[in-house]
Amino acid sequence: MNAGLSRLPLALFISIALLAACLALRVADPEPVARLRLSAFDTYLRAAPRQVDPSFPVRIVAIDEAALAAVGQWPWPRTKLADLVSKLFAAGAASVTFDMVFAEPDRLSPEVLLRSLMDDPGQAAAIASLGRLSSNDARLAAAIDEAPVVLGVAGNSSVTSKIAPYPGAVSFAGDDPLMFVHSFAGGVQNLPNLTKAARGIGAVNWLPSSDQVLRRIPLLVSIGGALYPSLALEALRVGTKQSTIFIKSSGGSGVEALGQKTGIESIRVGETVLPSDGRGELWLKFAPSDPRRTISALSVLNGTVKTDDLKSRHIIIGATATGLLDLRATPLEAAVPGVEIHAQALEQMLAGDHLLRPAYATGAEIAFLIIVGVLVAWLIERSGALIAAIVGLASIAFIILISWLAYSRAGLLFDPVYPSLSVALLYFGVSLTSYIKSEIQRAEIRSAFGHYVAAPLIEELARNRDKLKLGGETREITLLFADVRGFSKISEGLRAEELIRFVNRLFTPLTDVILGHSGTIDKFMGDAVMAFWNAPVHDADHASNACRAALAMLDRLAALNDATKAEAAAAGVPFMPVRLGIGLNTGECVVGNVGSPQRFDYSVLGDVVNVAARFEEATKTFGARIVVGERTAAQAPQFAFLELGSVTPRGKDRAENVFALLGDETYAASEAFLNVRSAHVAFLAARQAGDPGRTEDALAACMRVAPEDMVTYYRNSVSEKIAT
Repeated sequence: MNAGLSRLPLALFISIALLAACLALRVADPEPVARLRLSAFDTYLRAAPRQVDPSFPVRIVAIDEAALAAVGQWPWPRTKLADLVSKLFAAGAASVTFDMVFAEPDRLSPEVLLRSLMDDPGQAAAIASLGRLSSNDARLAAAIDEAPVVLGVAGNSSVTSKIAPYPGAVSFAGDDPLMFVHSFAGGVQNLPNLTKAARGIGAVNWLPSSDQVLRRIPLLVSIGGALYPSLALEALRVGTKQSTIFIKSSGGSGVEALGQKTGIESIRVGETVLPSDGRGELWLKFAPSDPRRTISALSVLNGTVKTDDLKSRHIIIGATATGLLDLRATPLEAAVPGVEIHAQALEQMLAGDHLLRPAYATGAEIAFLIIVGVLVAWLIERSGALIAAIVGLASIAFIILISWLAYSRAGLLFDPVYPSLSVALLYFGVSLTSYIKSEIQRAEIRSAFGHYVAAPLIEELARNRDKLKLGGETREITLLFADVRGFSKISEGLRAEELIRFVNRLFTPLTDVILGHSGTIDKFMGDAVMAFWNAPVHDADHASNACRAALAMLDRLAALNDATKAEAAAAGVPFMPVRLGIGLNTGECVVGNVGSPQRFDYSVLGDVVNVAARFEEATKTFGARIVVGERTAAQAPQFAFLELGSVTPRGKDRAENVFALLGDETYAASEAFLNVRSAHVAFLAARQAGDPGRTEDALAACMRVAPEDMVTYYRNSVSEKIAT
């Protein structure tokens, strides 16, 4: 297995590793990952909350600041609450639900006061009077018994007292819901007489996310091993006059779980079907808070409330006064009264406008991540980072769009954040790997060509590796051969280390000249150097650049000779000038890596190379310092060329005309060169005509205007040493 992995391309290996890490993190689903998902759902909810029902089928009767100011501090005497229940029932409320638990007797009840006076003999009359009064809790129980009232129960694992049985009925199909719902060992319940009088009992518990934001409520909980509906669900059952809550779980009819215990699928009360996640929770689709949803308890008690505001409505009684500290955070608001959470949950149940995170959502998100992640990694490797980026961005935009449409059109919750971030991470990870790989390849190119090619050309090769065809290719190349004249005589008087120092001192400036004119150094051969142009980087002016380099080499050689002459004079030793012969030729060659896998050089092969070397040798014969082939001269016509004659390279049948390179464009346009060229043309014409007298006169005219480079050529012509 390790051997197989070692054969994988680095980018593919990194892609697999990053994708596996992203998938493992998603399956583990730690808190930061879950928080990202919830933040996306919160954003959707803020962008498109549930619309407020203008009929307000659910009303909050609030224990607010106004009611506290008029009636007194909380808790009120339960006679006031009995009064409140009676008035709501008389107004035709469909149900009355208390968002509170009456676990202790009323501290203001007559029997409580009676017990406090029993030891005081002076309070006999008060004791007798109180003894004739009924209990406040009994009066509240009587009021509850007359109305469709739902009381709360609070699941609490630290309490082990036995809870009264649920007054309604629960029926389920499939796996037992107790396997999936949130469980409490015990709970806090109402006084027995209140519990007995109530039509329904609902759990007031809710379980906020780790950030303390309430997004879901448990529709069912287990308290002491028995199922209890939530307060809102029980208010729905009692308010719609239903007796039974029906639960459909995994394994039930119509629920495809493929043998897996996936949890609770849905909960039905009458005709109302509530979607559920596996644990029996309902995602809340909040509507904006609206003051019209709330009625002050004071207006009910003093009879100023309109009957139409209460008739056939589901009433939830709870505290909204800030001092009572019953506040909760939701995705829409930082703090709302807890009673409003129950009211909004009940409104949502009645409206049927739900949110649901399907059981297959996680699998769909993971499948998307795998498909897009593999596609992006493959595209980076095959088509480059730009195409992969386009596809990756398009995929991210696609999942965000699909996620939004699923939310806004169907109320389905799909996470757009983690798959998008994972694709982005995968893209940047693989891109970084490709970048590092490219930098390594560029470093290899710089290392391979740093001693042969000018720095700008190395950078161009590093940026555009396609310009380097390492396998070999045919190109038109301009070759330069340069050889030191009389090197054997120079080396005879030098020790080995002195000879090396001399050669290095000579070729260092010449190398700088070649590289500075976009040339590539092929090799040094003792006292000679070979260079070429138009490879590995394309150079449209390769012939001209080679000519400029050859002229500059002679200039640098002259400066070197001046320096060594001064040094020789200072040392009192003889000065021996260094001279170069340079040959230039242009033609098609094969250029590429030559050698073996163990050792190779970037070089050129072909007849053009041999002919260029022959031209360098011809400098000795013609007496010109730079001899150029006719193709080179034709491609650099702006330079100062004079035709010398013809050369037949070894192994060739056809002679080739050669030219002396005397100067650059400036010199070619000068009057001095025009005079030289005019005299030279006249000399060649006279010699071609075979007229000795005319040839002799023309040669004399050439000698009068000849530059130093041509003096030897004309002297050889006088001695008839030049082949015609």
